[in-house]
Amino acid sequence: MDLNSIDFHSMSLEELKALQTRVTTAINTFEDRQRQAALAEMAIVAAKHGTSLEQLFKQSGGKKAKLPKPAKYKHPENPELTWSGFGRRPSWIIELVEQGNDLEDYAV
Repeated sequence: MDLNSIDFHSMSLEELKALQTRVTTAINTFEDRQRQAALAEMAIVAAKHGTSLEQLFKQSGGKKAKLPKPAKYKHPENPELTWSGFGRRPSWIIELVEQGNDLEDYAV
């Protein structure tokens, strides 16, 4: 995408704010999306070798390694943005709830 070709001056305030929200969400979730992509690739490699990530990350005699929990909620416009429902709420969830949306509307 060529940002120089976008005419920001012709956009309404509502359009600019929506764009700002999308950019902020993309920035805030970038590392998580990278991590999820890496885990997906690792799961494929593990399966090719007849094992799973759970088996690979098991620790002998100690605590089990924590693996990511499955997605419980997904972003309405970007299905790559997900949240398991555990831990700190991502910014896109906070924004949707503050706008008066029901969290369950975004359940997977």
